[in-house]
Amino acid sequence: MSFTTPAPTAPTSFVPTTGMTAGPVSGIMPGPMPGSRMDLQPGKTPVLHAPAPAPADPAAWAAEHRHTLRDLVTAYGAVLVRGLELSDSAQVGAVFADLAPTLMPDTEAFAPREAYGPGVYSSTAWPANQPMCMHHELSYTHSPPGLLLLACLTAPVTGGATALADSAAVLDALPPELVQRFEEEGWLLTRTYGEDIGASWAEAFGTEDRAAVEEYCRAHAIESAWQDDGSLRTRQRRPAVVRHPVTGRRCWFNQIAFLNEWTLEPEVREYLIDVYGADALPFNTRFGGGDPIGEDVVELINTVYTELTIREPWQSGDLMLIDNIRTAHSREPFEPPREILVAMAAPEASTR
Repeated sequence: MSFTTPAPTAPTSFVPTTGMTAGPVSGIMPGPMPGSRMDLQPGKTPVLHAPAPAPADPAAWAAEHRHTLRDLVTAYGAVLVRGLELSDSAQVGAVFADLAPTLMPDTEAFAPREAYGPGVYSSTAWPANQPMCMHHELSYTHSPPGLLLLACLTAPVTGGATALADSAAVLDALPPELVQRFEEEGWLLTRTYGEDIGASWAEAFGTEDRAAVEEYCRAHAIESAWQDDGSLRTRQRRPAVVRHPVTGRRCWFNQIAFLNEWTLEPEVREYLIDVYGADALPFNTRFGGGDPIGEDVVELINTVYTELTIREPWQSGDLMLIDNIRTAHSREPFEPPREILVAMAAPEASTR
């Protein structure tokens, strides 16, 4: 079965989906707290400019305005807060904790991260010259995070934006027959945890105890098998479309394209197949029934994401909150240095 690419759709700023009064769809307008400004521009991430001067205690400011910030995320899918002048990991950790008191561990990690404290991590280690395509963080886990928190300590020289795409809009743009198949079958993720590419099984599961890994897999609906070389292969089936736990909107929520072999550069794909074999790649995705996903399908999904992408370049000191169910994110290539800290919160088990 082949699919055609839909007509291009110009990316716009996210439109509110709740009863919040947010003013016009685009433009600069008064923000929700005294002295703040909201900047909503077509093709750009919604930006909340915090009142000047920057608060002396960003964590206290975040705690005071926590519910307002979370309402903005519900309304727009994501919001970038500018003007807090965040400057170190301790300060960022305090802000994250006040915005989301229960932070999640990065279990089943895609790639290694450096830990800066409980629930606070570096961004995923990934070559600066390669993009990380659109995806929803840990959408392959049994209880994925509902909220992502990001803070920029060092903005890149060029590039490196955390770009966004509205998953409900992505769902509407995909061919109905493709969506129906994924809704009926879900999607399969297969992984081979080795020592060379991505997180090792010990890094991903936070333990070197094989029995503990096996127990985790059983508890989280993951098939697992140890290989003679000490590597671990896993397979898990997850839904591709979920209903948002707050708005009830259907969302395209997965990492079908991001973790598929056809998203890789051709020379990288050929190398990995040569080293690992076609059936034992570090990551790959399939239709939920087990059939391979064709290159045309992966290209179509990535094209739709591209057409719906919005972005705002990072500035040092920025904070971003992302609704992980409604909003996919990517990381664009950049010129180093770039230091982004990340936390995850609010697991939304009700989407499963």
